[in-house]
Amino acid sequence: MPPSDSDTATPPTEEGVLSTGSSEGGHEVPSSDQTDVHRRLALLEAENGALRSQLENGNNTVDELIILDDERVLQSVGIYRYHHPLENAVAFKERLNDLGTRIADLVKSGEAIERSNMFTFDNSLAKGRKMTNDLSKLMLRAYNAEADNSIRSLRLGNVVTAERRLEASRTAIARLRKMMEMRISDAFHQLRLEEIELTSDWLMKKQEEKEAAKEERARLREERRVEKELAEERARLDKERAHIENALAALRESGDDDPELEARLAELDDAIAQNDYRAANIRAGYVYVISNRGAFGENVVKIGLTRRLEPHDRITELSGASVPFRFDVHALFFSEDAVSLETELHQHFADRAVNMANSRKEFFFASPAEVRQILTDKVGNLLEFTDHTDATEYIQSLRYWPDLVQPPGVRHPTSSIG
Repeated sequence: MPPSDSDTATPPTEEGVLSTGSSEGGHEVPSSDQTDVHRRLALLEAENGALRSQLENGNNTVDELIILDDERVLQSVGIYRYHHPLENAVAFKERLNDLGTRIADLVKSGEAIERSNMFTFDNSLAKGRKMTNDLSKLMLRAYNAEADNSIRSLRLGNVVTAERRLEASRTAIARLRKMMEMRISDAFHQLRLEEIELTSDWLMKKQEEKEAAKEERARLREERRVEKELAEERARLDKERAHIENALAALRESGDDDPELEARLAELDDAIAQNDYRAANIRAGYVYVISNRGAFGENVVKIGLTRRLEPHDRITELSGASVPFRFDVHALFFSEDAVSLETELHQHFADRAVNMANSRKEFFFASPAEVRQILTDKVGNLLEFTDHTDATEYIQSLRYWPDLVQPPGVRHPTSSIG
């Protein structure tokens, strides 16, 4: 039987399917099918473009996934990216980042927990390892939560308490897993302790900077006050001198003279010269030695300096509301280089400073007589120095104090047992 037309027809090619016309030996494509083909082609091109865009960003996506995976591992053991106290401390940030990297490395390498790899569960080593892995995460979560709380609550002076608290937490966690021979590793524990100490160092540095800034502001206020006093004193001296010169000029015109006015004019010239010298030489001033028996006890003195024209004004300010009693003045010595003299006295008594943590404080364990001897050795004869302590207000107050109150500088006798 001869082949039919359908048997001898050439199969349509891909080009023939997408063609809008007829192909040799084929059939014409209906218009509705043509629309459907174009729509499918547009969808394929859009999907292709999206895939190309994802492929171009593939490296960045992989990197982000790696970072997210690392964070997930750390978060699973209780290490989160919270606002660390040292985060904005430029001088400590590099050391903090280094610590964070070493801590993360120990966690990811499994060295944060010391454990036995031979523990079995249901006679299965694989199940035992899975259990120890799960328990390791729980142990680290508890331990790291305690470490983070210790850092957040850290204050000046309680670093030892924070370290003991973390050590106690580590011991308690190890006790609960003693049967499985699991504990926080020494290396990981040491890094968290180092983080606490680093934070404590920063808090100390921050407090020192705060104290230094406070004292600098006080120094500038004192300098402005001194400058104002010197300017006002110069204006007063100039005014008085002008009056005397006018009076002397009038007397000379009438052929008279006044020796007292002439002497006063010479005194004013000396006072003006001294005032100008004080204004120009910022190192000149009074070194003072004062004590406050009622506030600090016996044999505690404050050694400082003031550039005030009236040095007692400065002592009065120091005797303000911040102390319960007035200071007693043992010496007020004027020096053209009071800054150096004060520094030498501070250095001599440095090992007897009351505040060993802040060298800018000027209180020392020394008697007035000891300071007098050192001051005499450095400047020669002293015109005025008193070793006696009046402590008038303190002595008057003692009789009104309750019997249980212990006066400063007096210790209760210790009783011996046996």
